[in-house]
Amino acid sequence: MNRRYFIKSGGIALASFGVMTSAPSFLKRALAESLNVASGARRKTLIAIFQRGAVDGLNVVVPYAEPSYYDLRPNIAIPKPNGGTDAAINLDGFFGLHPALASFKPLWDSKRLAIVPASGSPDNTRSHFDAQDYMESATPGVKSTQDGWLNRYLQSKADPQKSLFRAVSMTQQMPRAMQGKASTLAISNLADFNIRAGQSSASVQGGFEEMYDQAVNDTLHGTGKETFEAINYLKQANPAQYKPENGASYPQTPFGNALRQTAQLIKAGVGLEVAFTDIGGWDTHVNEGNQQGQLSNLLRQYSSAIAALYTDLGQRMDDVVILTMSEFGRTAKENGNRGTDHGHANAMFIVGNSVRGGKVYGDWPGMKSDQLYEGRDLALTTDFRDVFGEIASKHLGANNLKTIFPGYTSGSSKFRGFLG
Repeated sequence: MNRRYFIKSGGIALASFGVMTSAPSFLKRALAESLNVASGARRKTLIAIFQRGAVDGLNVVVPYAEPSYYDLRPNIAIPKPNGGTDAAINLDGFFGLHPALASFKPLWDSKRLAIVPASGSPDNTRSHFDAQDYMESATPGVKSTQDGWLNRYLQSKADPQKSLFRAVSMTQQMPRAMQGKASTLAISNLADFNIRAGQSSASVQGGFEEMYDQAVNDTLHGTGKETFEAINYLKQANPAQYKPENGASYPQTPFGNALRQTAQLIKAGVGLEVAFTDIGGWDTHVNEGNQQGQLSNLLRQYSSAIAALYTDLGQRMDDVVILTMSEFGRTAKENGNRGTDHGHANAMFIVGNSVRGGKVYGDWPGMKSDQLYEGRDLALTTDFRDVFGEIASKHLGANNLKTIFPGYTSGSSKFRGFLG
């Protein structure tokens, strides 16, 4: 490795994070590994986004060529594509996007966005708590699973960089998906430096210096020193000075800020491999709306933030995949309050330069009364673990999916093929 090139590139990484300073040891390792062209491999990153509350997938990815869709939703259905801004955005002659997802259309047209409808958990629970637990643990119907599927991925694959920022959740608390034996961080806001680490989500900000001073074991002492360096490094950086690239503009919302800071960490070269964040408010039992209303408002915020992230990262999206998920869908038929109740199958989005986009993947089950799950919901045709598994295997390079998805056999025969 050319030392001058390393120093120059390291400076660029630090500058992209908003500060030029002496790099702590964890960052030096990350930069050294990422610049080692002889290895021929670049770190891949997954950004997982959870839509908590069960989004109405049928009004997000609109099956406008399905006659039963309009029969079941006389008040809240999205109009068929007609060239106007208040109608579904045509994708392939059968499916369309909700008009509030207009910022996704360029991603679709450039084949960077893939969609998997009728996907989700095979478990029939309609409990938000249980369904989220099952999806994040990736063990539907099993409540005793100790760790999350993302943590099991981290456990299954060694990290040569030993980066403290290998797995970061931009949330207040550590999400279920990232809990487990592997080291993870939950950072609610880089500007506040409110950092939580490990399965117990204990704060490592307040009183950390005292914990460090009391460490007597050499190994723990070294780890503590690096964590202390990392926190000081973050404190020296000023997230408010971060300037998105390529004209990207994030919405001024907690979700927009989470994605903005995720981009900041990726550009900093700190070794980020798994990122997680979430956005709530999708439990639309009353006055869901159609092309306008509460669902529309949320979708606009959600899609504009993801589109900004994609734009901001630019060519870095060659090594990044964005995955969205929700615990279950909504009923096929609208309820008496012009909303929808807890359902079954849903839709997932996958975004990235390595994605075979511009295509809807999976089998469509239909919406006639005899095709609906339990006579009321969209039926499931793609197990969410096969979507997770394809990303873990083809993007992140996992070799043993059995350790990531215990009790389930996933593999290339079940993959939908949205990744090359």
